[in-house]
Amino acid sequence: MPISETLKSIRPHDASLLWEGPVAQGADVAAAVARARAAQPGWFAAGLEARLAVVRAFKAAVEAEADAFARLIADETGKPHWEARTEVASVAAKVEISITAHAERTGSREAPFKADPAGASQALRHKPHGVLAVLGPYNFPAHLPNGHIVPALIAGNAVVFKPSEQTPAVGAFMAALWARAGLPEGILELVQGAALTGRALAAADTDGLLFTGSAPTGAALARQFAETPHRILALEMGGNNPLVAWNLADADVEAAALIIVQSAFLSAGQRCTCARRLIVQDGAHDRLVDAVVALADRLVIDQPFADPQPFMGPVIDNRAADGLLARSAAIHGKTIRPLLRLKDGLPFLTPGIVDVTGLSVPDEELFGPFLQLVRVNDFESAIAAANATRFGLSAALLGGDRPLYDRFWAGSRAGVVNWNRPTNGAASNAPFGGVGLSGNHRPSAYYAADYCAWPVASVEAETPFIPTPAGVTMPS
Repeated sequence: MPISETLKSIRPHDASLLWEGPVAQGADVAAAVARARAAQPGWFAAGLEARLAVVRAFKAAVEAEADAFARLIADETGKPHWEARTEVASVAAKVEISITAHAERTGSREAPFKADPAGASQALRHKPHGVLAVLGPYNFPAHLPNGHIVPALIAGNAVVFKPSEQTPAVGAFMAALWARAGLPEGILELVQGAALTGRALAAADTDGLLFTGSAPTGAALARQFAETPHRILALEMGGNNPLVAWNLADADVEAAALIIVQSAFLSAGQRCTCARRLIVQDGAHDRLVDAVVALADRLVIDQPFADPQPFMGPVIDNRAADGLLARSAAIHGKTIRPLLRLKDGLPFLTPGIVDVTGLSVPDEELFGPFLQLVRVNDFESAIAAANATRFGLSAALLGGDRPLYDRFWAGSRAGVVNWNRPTNGAASNAPFGGVGLSGNHRPSAYYAADYCAWPVASVEAETPFIPTPAGVTMPS
């Protein structure tokens, strides 16, 4: 976006203005970090129980404002209202999940130190990093940054949060709920802006950065953080996710088609776990593909509050829609169902499906409702095709039996591997992340506790004592 003193948020479904506010410049970002730095020691010193009381008050505030929160998310992202309600529910549910994860993965443990004859104890405790930056995405503007913020605050960190420039209103709303919950000033600082603001925050004097977004941005952050290895960097990025359909029984074809449609087109394809490639057995795929196309033809695509409720709304903006249309048009495969703009001047797209068998296709994440079909001859070729990507976030197998799934699980290269369920069926009480261009081995969700605190191992005794070591003569 052009450099401006004012950031504007436009409703994608009707192009009207939803929100506007000032852009945080470099000096503003530095000041926000300084305020967080000054406030953080007191937040940690308050103790875990005091922090948990505030976090639970935030959950109560989310639940009290659930309807307004969901309507705002739907308005700003264009996603269906029903889907926005599930996002708000996930924000609230994240609190207790994070409390449990903190206790299990980064809690305090004490035990006798068996190697010490004088009865010392050993302890494992965790400390917060200090000030953590959080960069949020637009597709889940509340749930995904919240998945970093809640465990970071529980651990005793302060947070400087920059929402996506495409969803600033949701970020501001969520920050207001934290203030309402009694979070002390300075512990959650909000900075609004686009790329310049994000770069300023990444370069600021923080102790780490927690990022959810695209692989190119994540790679740029990794290069920048290479010069500061003492700062934690957690990257949760995208995927070019495979969905393999193999040995499906005739009775399972319709159910498999529904899983494929959900995997590929839920949230208008704007989930990092959405299936981008459908891999099938050549010669045994026609009925399945016909069922997928027939189901895609029946999807309701409309504005968030339409009646009947839509399956999907628009992509985030016209720039994203134009990019998807151009990049899909450059793939000269056999069109099974075209990716088309549904409404002039608005970013509503119809689901697209293209057979790319035998083509050299760019290994990139097309972040929208676009599915590529790949036909192969045998299951080993299916696994090879699934792994033919620099990404490694999500993968799924439809059909087959347990031994076939075991082969798929062992051979697949992804952090989320499902069987007879959608690629985007991940659980918040499990780790979430991938390998390759999908992440840097710091999975979020339940394992977010791991990167929000660092371990301190201690051996402790009430009085000083150590046996006289070998090689030391006794006094005469």
